[in-house]
Amino acid sequence: MDESSRISILDDDASVRRALDRLCKSAGYLVNSYESAEDFLEALRGDKTDCLILDVHLPGCSGLQLQADLIANDKRFPIIFVTAFEDDQARSQALRNGAVDFLRKPLDSERLLVMIQQALDESECD
Repeated sequence: MDESSRISILDDDASVRRALDRLCKSAGYLVNSYESAEDFLEALRGDKTDCLILDVHLPGCSGLQLQADLIANDKRFPIIFVTAFEDDQARSQALRNGAVDFLRKPLDSERLLVMIQQALDESECD
């Protein structure tokens, strides 16, 4: 793992953000957490991200809309979607648009860390 890899967490649930923040930091990643797509986009102007953990259901701009907006603006980095809802249509759309994975809450911490590392490894090859 590259110790300088920055993981961005975007989830409107503060407890989920805190848990994911702790998990990613315990694995040695640098972490930025955001409550809304707007907060993330504002920060993205000055910060980089190597992998985005993105909730599907957000107030305002949804995770799927943010993914589409990032693609349209040629901002490409691995995205791992997370959701508390079973939504096959959202899952299909996210994966079709290049998401690394689509995970259901409560999250399996080990699987998430494996998917983050896989996403980072694959993005280094691009």
